[in-house]
Amino acid sequence: MKLETRHLPGALMLSQEMGWPYRLEDWEFAAMVGNGLVLERAGQLIGTAMSWNYGQAYATAGMIIVTGSAQGGGNGARLFDGLLQATRGRNVLLNSTDEGLALYKRRGFTAWGTVLQHQGQLTVAVTQTTTGIRQATVSDLAAIQAFDERAMGMPRSLLVAALANAGKVVVIERAGRVAGYAIARKFGRGYVVGPCAAESVEDARLLILAQLSKLHGQFVRIDVYAEDGLGDWLESLGLQRSGAATAMVKGQRPVAEGLAHMYALANQSFT
Repeated sequence: MKLETRHLPGALMLSQEMGWPYRLEDWEFAAMVGNGLVLERAGQLIGTAMSWNYGQAYATAGMIIVTGSAQGGGNGARLFDGLLQATRGRNVLLNSTDEGLALYKRRGFTAWGTVLQHQGQLTVAVTQTTTGIRQATVSDLAAIQAFDERAMGMPRSLLVAALANAGKVVVIERAGRVAGYAIARKFGRGYVVGPCAAESVEDARLLILAQLSKLHGQFVRIDVYAEDGLGDWLESLGLQRSGAATAMVKGQRPVAEGLAHMYALANQSFT
């Protein structure tokens, strides 16, 4: 059945069982911008699966959980098959734990990259450079949405607007235009920095530093693609690698436009 507001406290308990640091507010946000399916047994929630549609061609999947007592009976496969039916006709992206790899491969997903999770208490003093960086204004939203679409290769205007409304946004300007952005918002144990999209790894670092400069003493999480080489730099700031996920796709990956590139994820479900 479809995920409804009444299911969210039970969904929170499932994620806590998995050791995931979601708050109820994080589940509420995910449900607001996406679609979900649930499994119940004797009136108790035993599984969830969510998807987020981006235009007519793409979707992402995540928050796929089955309680320990219900694992091994095909419940995860049932949920995931229902999710694939709901996203039928779209190319589907997801980031897999080691436990999920076999199921996703059987459903036609192939691996294409690695997502590194970095997190920790931000105790290193971070100084923000002012080179082209400023706080975003409401009038920047359309340019930020357009840049995000170029960086991701798929339209995520509604998600970006919701993320911007929930957090703080900085942009970087090059030749009088928005050439990148980063959002920091409350999530899990503290704050998450992401998405962060830019035209170079140097600009991505500037945008991330601009957000970190306001988060001293806070618990911070950033998820980045291993191929971009930001991991060692994040560790030098005290944000240690705490996990990794396999980036997978069923169908065709979206293609970024020009120099625009996504360096830090909104989270591993939204991508």
